Amino acid sequence: MFVKLNDRVYLNPGRITRIKIDEVQDGIRVRFYEGQVQVAKSQRFATVEAAQAWIEQIMK
Repeated sequence: MFVKLNDRVYLNPGRITRIKIDEVQDGIRVRFYEGQVQVAKSQRFATVEAAQAWIEQIMK
């Protein structure tokens, strides 16, 4: 089963080992990792709470 992150990216949640919410220069982003390798990142969010709500929505 795949999860749609955006128009061009689908993610296999069975292979994701870590999800990290980072504050970067241009906002807050969610990063998805397989082991030590980053495989995807999300759009920008204004708050950490908005990023957490988005993760919960797409991972249903």
